[in-house]
Amino acid sequence: MSIVIRNITKAFGKQIVLNNLSLEIKKGEFHVILGPSGEGKSTFLNIIAGLMKPDKGNIWIEGQLVNKLSPQKREVGFVFQDYALFPHLTVYENVAYGLRAKGLKEKVIRKKVFRYLELVGLMTYQNKYLIALSGGQKQRVALARALATEPKVLLLDEPLSHLDPHLQEQLMDELKDIQRKTAVTTLYVTHNQAEAIVLGDRISVLYQGHIEQVGEPAEVFYRPKTPFVAKFVGATNVLNVRLLEVNDERAKFRIVHPELKKVLEIIVLKYPIFNRKKTLSLCLHPEKIKLCQEPKEVNSFLGTVLKVENQGPILQVTVDIWGLRLKVVLPKVMFGALNKEIWVCFPPDALHPLCGRCYRLPIHLRECKQQKNKRRGLNEVTLSPTCSI
Repeated sequence: MSIVIRNITKAFGKQIVLNNLSLEIKKGEFHVILGPSGEGKSTFLNIIAGLMKPDKGNIWIEGQLVNKLSPQKREVGFVFQDYALFPHLTVYENVAYGLRAKGLKEKVIRKKVFRYLELVGLMTYQNKYLIALSGGQKQRVALARALATEPKVLLLDEPLSHLDPHLQEQLMDELKDIQRKTAVTTLYVTHNQAEAIVLGDRISVLYQGHIEQVGEPAEVFYRPKTPFVAKFVGATNVLNVRLLEVNDERAKFRIVHPELKKVLEIIVLKYPIFNRKKTLSLCLHPEKIKLCQEPKEVNSFLGTVLKVENQGPILQVTVDIWGLRLKVVLPKVMFGALNKEIWVCFPPDALHPLCGRCYRLPIHLRECKQQKNKRRGLNEVTLSPTCSI
């Protein structure tokens, strides 16, 4: 591991910002810390960089305990949200600043500055002052300056938050490409889900001072393990249910909702936790629901369309099923006008439990994966959302 964080706690007065937080970040990984504003993401970066001391806990960077090292000796590059550049210096001088502080010879400095200005596409701007640059260009200068010292770890604190959406999209692609070329271990914090899913090799969701879930983007966004993660990444349909019956492959649940005017029962693929818990919460992603003219074999309920929101290429539809409101996301090109009454349909594999644990596959997919691994000669079971043999 390139970065190992163990039991970091930080409080400001009586307010605990980070609470016994632990995390491991792989060497060369682009790791995103995702969470709402005010959850301690910037504090976390400042502690890793040595700009702030934790109340307790330890940090290792490439095997070295760095708690007592100054920021200069931790070999960490930092790209701040507000750039933190020197307006009285040229682009070249800004990038060269950290190299001069290390006492390198001018010939070496010139070579490194040119290399990283070329990497961020600013060679022709080397003699310009910051007043002549756009916000995106300033962010590229800040990135080049951080990379020029060739740090072991690169930290980025919401670097795109001040930019317009078009420029954010462009810089996300460039930033990911630069990280791949340099292979520097990168820790990036944001509250923006789109940035996290585009940039992250893995994502950690930070909430109330601790990590709620760690995983690849598809796992976090499509298989959240807690109600907070589900709602934060847009899986707003969280159903409280009570188990009625379970067999080898499927389970039947009754939806428990205070405003329901009718008994609603759903069929779900079996998960191991169903044998231990009779009441729990299930996540139903909006994009896994279909609006149909006719009912399907299972999980079909006649609903009423309450609201249709135009969100560019998609529609977000709110439907009411006897007092239960669900969000549905539909590609706009597939649908014209929606009927007031319509069937709300979803397959049994569209739901998964929010049990506070790592995502577990349904029984039949776990057995399928075990068979696949045995054929490959693997002893351990690799969990995956799908299995094709």
